Amino acid sequence: MNSPQDMNRKNRRVAVMAFGVSLAMLGAAYASVPLYRLFCQVTGFGGTTQRAEAATGPIVDSLMSIRFDANVSDKLKWKFHPGQQPIKVRLGEPTLIHYVATNLTDHETTGTAIFNVTPTEAGVYFNKIECFCFTEQTLKPGERVEMPVEFFVDPEILKDPDTRTIREITLSYSFYPATPKAADKQAANTTN
Repeated sequence: MNSPQDMNRKNRRVAVMAFGVSLAMLGAAYASVPLYRLFCQVTGFGGTTQRAEAATGPIVDSLMSIRFDANVSDKLKWKFHPGQQPIKVRLGEPTLIHYVATNLTDHETTGTAIFNVTPTEAGVYFNKIECFCFTEQTLKPGERVEMPVEFFVDPEILKDPDTRTIREITLSYSFYPATPKAADKQAANTTN
């Protein structure tokens, strides 16, 4: 038969273990988004592109067609579009293009862009050297800006059995208000 003291110790031990498991689960929930983002960046999962300091590999004569897509949330009153038509690039060669954004409101607004490429298998070979999507973008009332993207497509795309037949990649961006609070403030400003 267990004494009341033994029962209290067991109950405290169970409570401490339950609290520890709850704390670990809470920590895992907060870490899941950054860990998922890191996983996508490392593997190119879901069309997530890679980030590079510079193009360091060879430039080959094989061409890849690059198309550009632009979207903007209804909560962000911007006009947003690619600054050029589809282009052909040599694999491994750095290429600079621009997207254009215009703030359609009478107040300053801040947006953040998410991005991907399709087909998604190409993400691991699509490398960005410079991109407006690395930071939030703030536009003054009525301001129009050209936002640069410098990228290259790794020639290794030709060696991968899953990607060697790809001849066209679409680079897509979607702009959203930088934070939920910013979206609420921007929405309130447009109704006043």
